[in-house]
Amino acid sequence: MIPMSLSSSLRPFVLLATLTLLIAASGCGEETEAGDEHGVLVDELDEFGKPTLGTTGWEEPAGKSDAMQGRPGLPVSVDDSSTAVWEIKNQWADRDTPAAREAGMAWPEDSGLSWEEKFHKWVESLPRTERPGSGETFMLTTPHGVELPAPSLECAEVAMFLRVAFASWYGLPYFTEATDGNGNRLYFGHFGIRTAQGRYGRMANFKTQYQDHSDRAEAIMAGDARWPTDTNLAGRSIPGNSADAQPMIGEGAHSGAYFDRVFLNKRVGYFLLMQLTYFGSINLADPVNTYNVTPEGLRPGDTVLHRWQSTGIGHVMVVMRADKFATDSSIQMEAQLASGSMPRRQPLWENPATAKRNLTSSNAGGPDTVQFNGGVKRWRTPVEVNGRWTNVVPSFLADEYLPATARTRLAERPQRFDDILTELEPEEMLGALEGIVEGQRAHLRNYPASCAARSRREDAFNDLYELGEDLGMTRLEVDERFRTLEDYVFAELIYGQSKTCCWNSSTNEMYQLAMDLNRQLIEDTPDACPDLVVFKNRDDESDGFEVFRDFARSVDKEHLWVEWSADENCPQANTPQDTQVGHQWTPWCEFGGVDEPDDGGEQGDMTTASATNQEELAIPDNDPEGVTSAVEIDATGVVDAVRIDVDITHTWRGDIRLYLIHDGVTIEAYRGSGSEDDVVLSGHVVEGFEGESASGTWELLVVDTMAQDLGQLNEWTLHLDLN
Repeated sequence: MIPMSLSSSLRPFVLLATLTLLIAASGCGEETEAGDEHGVLVDELDEFGKPTLGTTGWEEPAGKSDAMQGRPGLPVSVDDSSTAVWEIKNQWADRDTPAAREAGMAWPEDSGLSWEEKFHKWVESLPRTERPGSGETFMLTTPHGVELPAPSLECAEVAMFLRVAFASWYGLPYFTEATDGNGNRLYFGHFGIRTAQGRYGRMANFKTQYQDHSDRAEAIMAGDARWPTDTNLAGRSIPGNSADAQPMIGEGAHSGAYFDRVFLNKRVGYFLLMQLTYFGSINLADPVNTYNVTPEGLRPGDTVLHRWQSTGIGHVMVVMRADKFATDSSIQMEAQLASGSMPRRQPLWENPATAKRNLTSSNAGGPDTVQFNGGVKRWRTPVEVNGRWTNVVPSFLADEYLPATARTRLAERPQRFDDILTELEPEEMLGALEGIVEGQRAHLRNYPASCAARSRREDAFNDLYELGEDLGMTRLEVDERFRTLEDYVFAELIYGQSKTCCWNSSTNEMYQLAMDLNRQLIEDTPDACPDLVVFKNRDDESDGFEVFRDFARSVDKEHLWVEWSADENCPQANTPQDTQVGHQWTPWCEFGGVDEPDDGGEQGDMTTASATNQEELAIPDNDPEGVTSAVEIDATGVVDAVRIDVDITHTWRGDIRLYLIHDGVTIEAYRGSGSEDDVVLSGHVVEGFEGESASGTWELLVVDTMAQDLGQLNEWTLHLDLN
């Protein structure tokens, strides 16, 4: 059975998200009457349609002691008798209280550590484990003996989840601050979700609405009581347009089910659904919530923020290991990071080679991006200051703190990391950079308009060129080895001069159309090299994308084309033609490149296998059991990539969820959105089966999640790239 993701329909959520932006832009409406289903006036939608709150605009004062003290928040005496999420029993600085002296998940009895230090010790203790498909992630350990593979989350969500979980388990104060579309100061914390005037919008009264079963902890650990389940929480998802399936805990499970498994206090699970909905990397970069850390002070539990713009998304990585080695002349370090992503995934544990690359990136607060407040961050610690909860820099960590006003020292951090992080073998770095390039390509296959992914791909290629020089490789040789056709079709664009960059609703089907158009050009001119058609806006007296729409029409796929829309703040919306970055690559026509393994044939050691089921099956209306269609693959080998073609007739696309099932593994393959008819996918990429055996039965489960609209599965095809 596939539990329903939300108790309320996603249709009004999508419509209300749009309404929210209009309300926020006009500045009208009361906070308890306007906004989305929770009364929240979001600041903007990020690249994935996630509603994000705005930053506070607070700047650290020039004086170091004033900056460390932070910005006063809500009164400690605030009446949270109905809104509280958890009770405060300890303070982050405690070292010698009875609770602080007890042994814990990663520290012995009488450790002498503060709770802040214990948080870092806990993150450092989280063991590595295999990640389905490829790579490694970490196991989550809890004070109650529960151990689970890490949840599938977006990158900033991983950092917030770890901090909230630890604070709630040990009764420690926690809050983060943001502003809504009307400029109201909002506080998400142990006291609930509030403004200075009281509960915000239609947010929950967590204490009176939901249960806390923490008093059962000892009995559960002794085996005398069963773990309590909140079925409503277990059926919930993180609201928004992106999937949050948690297959590591069961078929059809979503984030609410994961939180139900790790929190005896169910209020925390409900709170996290809201915290992770409205906060993103821009809020973690806000100095009111986090502070800058010196390279030498790096600790597990810190975060590494890549910021290349003042608003919108960035990338967040959690420091999992920070091993320090003394040398005769200076400190040397080896770091390891883990990060989630969108679409949500289990955090991918990065090896030291990739970690060094990310810590030394110019986007990590280097000279060209320091103004965007990226780099290594650490959570500010809530304490009482003059009767108010205030997020401060603990005094005992003052030597590891870098004021936001120290711009020169902040901008030098990437270079300093380059100096103190251990040297990597060239082949290690080569593999790390190749992995980054492929990761950005995978993102572009689902979101071909993404300018961030294009830029990150080219940043990695620039590093490949530099590394190639050290290995005696020319730029041509690097491109011949690593470049594919898709890099040229989805060339890097200058964000502020390209309206494509504001377009977040592009799809995998549009990626396929752009690639098919260019492949046809190449096939039609066997004796010459054609000019490739870059996926971008061009001056065509229409909306800038007529060449792709015409091609889609010519192959009877015009219905797959999504019209351009400004899905985020877009000052460049009226730009007549997008501007490409001055490329460092070898032009495609100089070496012919190599196409990515997406053409159904062999490429090196890569083979493909496909199977189609054309049985027409009615889709049960509003039934979590859905309907299943199977195909058989009779081929040996290991899965390298999975793509599906699907043809579904339905009168409301947003009702449809698709799940791909093989060998006991269930992956959410598609989550419909919008009110358009039908679901037609061509070459839709499904991640999560990499490394699995290809042979056997593969099933497509189709679920209709809402009542009224009806449809049927007409046919579907499975394509496997095999090693």
